[in-house]
Amino acid sequence: MNNDPHKTSQPFHERAGTLWGLLIIQIICTLFFLSDVIGDLLFAHDIFAEFDHDIIEFLVVIALSVSIAYTAIQIRHMLQRQRRIEQQIKIASGAFISMLDQYFGEWKLTPAEQDVALFLIKGMSFTDIANLRQTREGTVKAQCNAIYNKANVSGRPQLLSFFIEELLSEELITPN
Repeated sequence: MNNDPHKTSQPFHERAGTLWGLLIIQIICTLFFLSDVIGDLLFAHDIFAEFDHDIIEFLVVIALSVSIAYTAIQIRHMLQRQRRIEQQIKIASGAFISMLDQYFGEWKLTPAEQDVALFLIKGMSFTDIANLRQTREGTVKAQCNAIYNKANVSGRPQLLSFFIEELLSEELITPN
């Protein structure tokens, strides 16, 4: 069972592929009905004998054609929106890193404190940070206290809250 709430049951490109596949099936069905209607109208001996049937088939062809056009437009819009969202996420990610660098500079964090602050923001434990930085846990705790003092926050939750508020201050995706 997938416990990640951010993952969908089917990746985006697979869903797009499924939609395109269904569109192709609709096109094939439409062409079949269209050829049947044309064949019936052109080659029927008694054109009025099955006229009602031919009209119904022709209406089905029209309905399928409208459905195909609408589906194709929706797929195109969905793919364009997905590209926009991916581009905005890349921009936001770069902007977040720039924002971190800006605040770390304003707070005058040392390079070691900057590393520790990044690990804190990522949610790592003091022990994990100490292991990654090949230092003692007490050193990491001292660096965290220095970071909190320089950032004028009381601890990790306030530090995280500060950056989350900065992220949420601007809308990333414009509504359609």
